[in-house]
Amino acid sequence: MKTIYIHLRNDWPAFRWDEAKLAGKLAATRHAQGRLLGRMEGLGFHLRGEANLAVMTAEVVKSSAIEGEVLDVQQVRSSLARRLGIKTAGTVPASRAVEGVVEMMVDATRKYDAPLDAERLFGWHAALFPTGRSGMRMITVGSWRPAEVGAMQVVSGPLGREKIHFEAPEATRLPDEMKAFFEWFNAEPQTDPVIKAALAHLWFITIHPFEDGNGRIARAIAEMALTRADGVAERFYSMSAQIEAERRDYYAVLEGTQKGALDVTGWLVWFIECLGRSLERAEETSSSVLFKATVWQRIGDARGNDRQRKVINRLLDGFEGNLTTSKYAKLARCSTDTALRDIQELLERGVLRQNPGGGRSTNYRIADPESR
Repeated sequence: MKTIYIHLRNDWPAFRWDEAKLAGKLAATRHAQGRLLGRMEGLGFHLRGEANLAVMTAEVVKSSAIEGEVLDVQQVRSSLARRLGIKTAGTVPASRAVEGVVEMMVDATRKYDAPLDAERLFGWHAALFPTGRSGMRMITVGSWRPAEVGAMQVVSGPLGREKIHFEAPEATRLPDEMKAFFEWFNAEPQTDPVIKAALAHLWFITIHPFEDGNGRIARAIAEMALTRADGVAERFYSMSAQIEAERRDYYAVLEGTQKGALDVTGWLVWFIECLGRSLERAEETSSSVLFKATVWQRIGDARGNDRQRKVINRLLDGFEGNLTTSKYAKLARCSTDTALRDIQELLERGVLRQNPGGGRSTNYRIADPESR
């Protein structure tokens, strides 16, 4: 029996949903959004920048990870820092692939109130595939997928036993499909902005207008819509980070929705609940930023030498394991004698604490700002 995808139904794209099943969840999520934005507003310009950088880094890395592409976190962070004007966040050179996905995400969120159109999406697509290749395969870049590539399908499984999860609309439909999408997306919202973000994600990824990169662009569009909902260009929660953590459920609910009718209540419930969980995770980010602020406030005017500042920043940015003299020397590019002197100064100032143990296993951590 031939599967009837939602884009083949006569009432496409007249999405409908049960508002009663969404009301409570949506209200709780919107309240959490407002609470988080209020908390971040009170941090001040510099700390908001730190939080925004951390969240944007996670968004870029995790959105690519959903598609199985692993990006270097430090490259992403450095590329974002340069584009956001944060000079002290890192200077690691970024690859063309990293620069492209960062460029797309920055454009989507910093220019969230600008209209979305074909030219803008073509620019995003070209940025994602600067060599004109997806892996080893040449693809059409900066244009809708051409008819000659055949049916665009999402499949899994070994050769000869593939499972078709979804088949996109024929290429000949794309100009009209995307025109309708743009008109809806750029119009004043007739429903809650969070619901609009969820519908935009589903609608775009169902049209699947490009040969590759549709998932990442769909999530960038959703981020753009959520940024419009928040009304500020800074991002303090990452939807893609949460989707990546729930990737199996994400694909399952997408597939079920695309093979169903135009009642998309199930997709909206999942999206709103996933957003709520991403807001809960955002509390960890804000707590980390506040911890950094307290550490630097505690250091005060005696900010130490360049080596010490570099190592402290690295420890605060998610350094794995505990600090040893040899690790310090490697990070600061100095001798172990110099490293030991620097560490002793930081211990005396209460910036570092020595962990239990001694001898060759002696190691240190950032001191709890609450302790003196």
